[in-house]
Amino acid sequence: MLPLALILKGHGAQVAGSDRSRDQGRTPEKFAWLESLGFDLHPQDGSGITGAEQTLVASAAVEDTVPEVIRAKEFGCPRMSRAELLATLFNAAPFGVAIGGTSGKSTVTGMTGWIMTHAGRDPTIMNGAVMKNFASPDAPFASARVGEGEVFVSEVDESDGSIALYRPKVAVLGNVSLDHKSLEELRQLFGDFLARADISAINLDDAETAALAPHAKALVTFGIASPDAQIGATEVVEGPTSLTATVLDRRDGSSHALVLKVPGRHNLYNALAAIAAANAAGVAVAEAVAGLGSFVGLARRFDIVGTSPSGVTVIDDFGHNPDKVSATLATLKAHPGRVIAFFQPHGYGPLKQMGHELARVLATRLGPDDMTILCDPVYFGGTVDRSEGSERIVRLIEADGGKAEYVPSREDCAARIAEIAKPGDRVVVMGARDDTLTVFAKDLLARL
Repeated sequence: MLPLALILKGHGAQVAGSDRSRDQGRTPEKFAWLESLGFDLHPQDGSGITGAEQTLVASAAVEDTVPEVIRAKEFGCPRMSRAELLATLFNAAPFGVAIGGTSGKSTVTGMTGWIMTHAGRDPTIMNGAVMKNFASPDAPFASARVGEGEVFVSEVDESDGSIALYRPKVAVLGNVSLDHKSLEELRQLFGDFLARADISAINLDDAETAALAPHAKALVTFGIASPDAQIGATEVVEGPTSLTATVLDRRDGSSHALVLKVPGRHNLYNALAAIAAANAAGVAVAEAVAGLGSFVGLARRFDIVGTSPSGVTVIDDFGHNPDKVSATLATLKAHPGRVIAFFQPHGYGPLKQMGHELARVLATRLGPDDMTILCDPVYFGGTVDRSEGSERIVRLIEADGGKAEYVPSREDCAARIAEIAKPGDRVVVMGARDDTLTVFAKDLLARL
């Protein structure tokens, strides 16, 4: 909700709000920053709803029993979901670039937005993560940018089906894999998404994505392995914190040297997606590649917190589904050193949906010396079924031949990691839907 609030305020709207996290005392610095910008923040007790002229915007996770919802009904206030509001703003923009896919959306959005900024297009950007290129002491939570240009770059979410609300000029699809919905549902959602766009940028290396190509009106294709991809990459050299490659534009035979300040082959795919997206929006491939040279990444996307005096490196990462976790672990395992993977599941529902696939990734992507440690899933209240939790995932990992421990309390997980960590280890903190994971990662580093 934060980036949407920033965009609305940038357009002159009066914005107020409440958040259960604020009432619980979590990430107080974020809420203090919002108040410094002039946002009116209230306890989540309904006191912020004062009249029928207000519009209540609530995420899909907000239940009808929340006091704001009850008060809004009493006043007869219009209600919008987060996705409905974002789609309204996006569809009103002259030129919308929508970033879709199961994994990598936030990074591709940040990369595409940075390319557009570098190219002088002055875009508005809506992201699910803090974009380091736009962060500053005055804007430490820069998950949105309000521009004066015609371009609106936004990630769009398939997990709740709201991707169906968007009418992009350019649609980007990087991958399709199991997460919140079945593959059958995802194929329908993403196929319709491509069909609504004037032009689509798709990854030919991903079989599910490539199979949806016939839905698109026009295409810019990308990939590393596929010889049919219009925009490709060769001469890939991966470093622990960076990557270089040569980008090929097979349409005109040109080649361009790419230097990324973010590591991992998955980020090369993200970069190719952003280059293709920008090119579909009228930016030359050479200019897009040049812009990415100064892209410095997103918070919580393989975000290196630091290395302790004892030589243990801590990495903060958003990995929370099988594809994202696999990409993060592959990046780590491309270089020497033991990996301790801490994983906090982002909910009981998602864990039940993708538990087998997640456990297989954690068991097979890590080596015999590596270790996975899981705490209980995120739970901030509500009526979700909590009968199957992290202990089940540990059993599945062990059944697949991996090493894992279930430690219910996150604080106890930190103590366990501090107990077993050795010089040269890499500790990766993974999970989503919990802003305090970054604080946990920093506190963990201080203990090592």
